[in-house]
Amino acid sequence: MPVLLTAHDGPVRTLTLNRPEVRNALDTELRRELLAALDEAESDPGVRALVLTGAGNAFCAGMDLGELERLLERSEEEHLEDSRRLAFLFRRLYAFPKPVVAAVNGHAIAGGAGLASVCDVVIVSEEAKFGYTEARIGFVAALVSVFLTRMAGERAARELLLGARPVSAGEALAYGLVSEVVEPAKVLQRAGEAAAAMAANSPQALETSKRLLVESGGLGLDDALELAIETNARARSSDDLREGVRAFLEKRPPEWTP
Repeated sequence: MPVLLTAHDGPVRTLTLNRPEVRNALDTELRRELLAALDEAESDPGVRALVLTGAGNAFCAGMDLGELERLLERSEEEHLEDSRRLAFLFRRLYAFPKPVVAAVNGHAIAGGAGLASVCDVVIVSEEAKFGYTEARIGFVAALVSVFLTRMAGERAARELLLGARPVSAGEALAYGLVSEVVEPAKVLQRAGEAAAAMAANSPQALETSKRLLVESGGLGLDDALELAIETNARARSSDDLREGVRAFLEKRPPEWTP
């Protein structure tokens, strides 16, 4: 049985973590398949947005604890290499040039909460829980903390990482972890609608906007503004802007170049 399922609806591709027997925990194979699917989606001009979800009644339980137990016997260098691979997956999703919507159909725990946190939009079931619970087993949510702080702010990150307790969907919304809370039966539908709405926008503008957000996050005010000025100037001569302006004036939908 494949550990990652792929489905298509026009310009939106849905990737489903498919290890429901272990609440879609991230083992090496699933992480490898997810990275390959991201590479394929990026290179396919017909794909303009992604939805990421989980099979069964959970979104993702984080790292596979069985695999983590085996990792305990490895060398420090092997731990570093595996940590780099996991960091690369999180960063790949965070900086992916096309919009990514998480459809959190069930609990998102530890690395699973991190996986949702690096998506652009997070649609979550009323019944789901978020938890950065690594400290409960003596682990550290080191990789996730980098993105969580960017997405939700340091105060929220401190409370969530140090408290290490699962929070309800409503609390996650208050913390700024999620974009919208919906009925369980509507999670995937609503995520697809959000992805389709973003996919209708200029691919060039979306990619540039995401790159600007990633690159400006760690800059000071003046450096961030300088980067924004350069990005703004380049965007003024883009093919998508020309088409967007023409379409607006001609009162028709734009026809974006793949």
